[in-house]
Amino acid sequence: MMNHVPPGLSSETTEKARLELNENPDTLHQDIQQVRDMIVTRPDIGFLRTDDDFILRFLRARKFDHVETFRLLAQYFQFRQQNLDMFQSFKVDDPSIKRALMDGFPGVLEAPDQHGRKILILFASNWDQSRNSFIDILRAILLSLEVLIENPELQINGFTLIIDWSNFSFKQASKLTPNILKLAIEGLQDSFPARFGGIHFVNQPWYIHAMYTIIKPFLKDKTRKRIFLHGNNLNSLHQLIQPECLPSEFGGTLPPYDMGMWARTLLGPDYNDETEYTLTYDALHVRESCGGGGEKDMMKRSQSTVEAAALRQMDRETSTPLLALD
Repeated sequence: MMNHVPPGLSSETTEKARLELNENPDTLHQDIQQVRDMIVTRPDIGFLRTDDDFILRFLRARKFDHVETFRLLAQYFQFRQQNLDMFQSFKVDDPSIKRALMDGFPGVLEAPDQHGRKILILFASNWDQSRNSFIDILRAILLSLEVLIENPELQINGFTLIIDWSNFSFKQASKLTPNILKLAIEGLQDSFPARFGGIHFVNQPWYIHAMYTIIKPFLKDKTRKRIFLHGNNLNSLHQLIQPECLPSEFGGTLPPYDMGMWARTLLGPDYNDETEYTLTYDALHVRESCGGGGEKDMMKRSQSTVEAAALRQMDRETSTPLLALD
């Protein structure tokens, strides 16, 4: 049969998909159909999307193993079914998602690493717990991944994640309860069709180390092997991600990361820091940015939605802290 390149892929990536993921353009339709045929075995799950393109990203995430692919597809929809509140108003202009995005959760670098992986970065200390709940940050990360995974090159090359823990306080860490971390692991490791080539911890304090020990049992072997704890040794990071691909915060040759860049990309040409959302942050912003009437209503409006969401998240987030001082 003629050798053809699937739409949206360079010939190098097509070759990589063949070698690393067992992808064969000639049997693609059969592969997709075999996974689709398994849907009837799980009538308890609403499979809300079953088109070819959608199923293909799951096949790529599980190296074309039909059974594993179907398991991931079922898990994807089951996670959404079991956490309905997380996926309500699951869009870029949802105020709490937008707020997390604007605070740089996640950061997404424009250029890939040397393996073609998209680099996501999280500066943990930027988490202002009075503005964003952990769930909001998780929603913003999952939504960003949804947008990125539309790109077939990334379905094959995957992602690499860098978490910088510098200046992340013990008080901030105490908000990371086991329940909440389990939710994140479930959402990212078990229910999303992305290949993570590496998860890099940088400048982690002892209590993040302790936290990692506690969550280790929930990680698959494969995930564990891909987590690298670099501490403040940037050389070991550079052995895995070339400095040419990294911003200066990680000892790279690129300029410092611009926190608002990914938010601006997602929010498109209408995005502007001065839009009404800035007014909902806190009274100080309101006074500075408009000093006129009208802002009171806006504050009220935003607060009531925030309060409703906060109540929903209360029970999740008030479970035992992971790290408690005696």
